[in-house]
This record gives sequence, structure tokens and C-alpha cells, in this order.
Amino acid sequence: MKMKQKIYQIDAFANTLFEGNPAMVCPLDEWISDELMQQIAAENNLSETAFFVPKDDTYHLRWFTPKSEVDMCGHATLASAYVLFECMDYVGDTIIFETKSGALTVQKEGEKFVMDFPLQIIVPSPIEKEIEEAFGIKPVAVFASMDYIVVFEYERDVLNAQPDLVLLKKLDLRGVCITAKSTKYDFVTRFFAPKYGIDEDPVTGSAFTQLAGYWSQVLGKRSFHAKQLSSRGGEVWAELAGDRVKLSGKCVKYLEGEIG
Repeated sequence: MKMKQKIYQIDAFANTLFEGNPAMVCPLDEWISDELMQQIAAENNLSETAFFVPKDDTYHLRWFTPKSEVDMCGHATLASAYVLFECMDYVGDTIIFETKSGALTVQKEGEKFVMDFPLQIIVPSPIEKEIEEAFGIKPVAVFASMDYIVVFEYERDVLNAQPDLVLLKKLDLRGVCITAKSTKYDFVTRFFAPKYGIDEDPVTGSAFTQLAGYWSQVLGKRSFHAKQLSSRGGEVWAELAGDRVKLSGKCVKYLEGEIG
């Protein structure tokens, strides 16, 4: 099948090229089939490919991993906003995306893009044994929400973690986010989602909608500067605002091309 489709690869939550989390963004005039979107995402082989279509004064946005569609993705939302603001000359200071997670807004503030996401409530989880077996480290606490949130005692536990991905793949939630208090940042984190074809995600914006509530209680503050300690690395600014979380980061365009 032949097609001509504009496509952008954006490094999200990045200060320079080759940092942060790369996302593919495909602006569409109208929806193509779910099967074709999944094929494009698999061919791109990045953690997320975003597709959006204009809808009145908003945009309908969907996200696909190489294996399936997901309900929420932070870095590909950030990348989509960057494409609209910087590559497609979007007029206005706020973009509204209609998604499976409700309406998500993104504003441009200087070099940063600020996303408004719903806060995800976390609850204690009884799977400490499975987590300890997968990581070889006893966690301080384990919580469940959209993902498992695993708290370790030391920053080095997060940095040096080498989890058994086969064991993580057996868990029922989307992924596993590990975190610890940091000396340089408020906290550090890493994220693993092997059941979705993502052994380790470079920077996971949506995970911070779960982390913000936990670290607010622990640190007694509402604004955070955090670092995801993947090999690429990425910085995220998060602010707790009632039942919402504002996530901020920078983006860099890696490529602009065409499929077909």
C-alpha cells in the first residue's frame, strides 16, 4: 500500500538532541485505520507514536506503542504540542487534546511546554515479594495505580537496577516505575514496560502523574524537579495542583520526513 504521510521525530523532555524520550508524531487530516496506525507504530519502533486529527477547536490525540494502543502518554503529548507550535504554526497559547484520558491541555511557556494531566491516585500493593524477586532489592514500599510504583531507599538502587524483564512482563499493570529520593534532584526514577514492547522507557511523562502525589506527601512540597535515569536521561518539572498535575519539559526536533 502506498501512502504519503508527514511524520516528525521529536526528543521530548530533552535539552539537546539525543536526550529525553523520542516520539514519532503523525498529524492527520482524518483518521486512518487502527490497523495501519499500529503498523506505523511498529515500523517506527519507538516507545510511542502519536496521531492527531483536528476536531473543531481541539485535536483528537491517540498513542500507540509498537504493540498496542495506550490510554495515556506524556512524552508523545509533549512532542505533539511541539509539532503544532513549532512546525505547523499553531496560533494560540493553549492546545487542547481530546484523549482516552479526557481533555489534556498544553501551553507554551518560554522554552518549556506545560501539560495539564489528571492526578493518578496510588494505593499500597501487596506484591513486594514479586518486585523483590524481579529487582533483587527489597523495596521500601510498593503502590499500584496505572503502573506499579516501587520506592527504593537509595538513589543508587534506581541507577543500578537491572530487573528481570521476564518477571516484570508477567505483572498485570502497564509497567513498573522505580523511584528514590535524590541528592541533586527532588527524586529520580526509571520505568519498565516490557509487556508493551518497551524494556525501558527513556522518559515517562505519564508516570509523574502517579509520582507527584507520593513525593508531595514524603517531601512536603508541591513542585518538583526530577530526573529519569535512563541511558538517554531526561528532566521533568512537575507541579501538583489539586487533582491535576502540571508536567513541564523541553523538546528538540530530530527529523521531519514523509512516509511513502
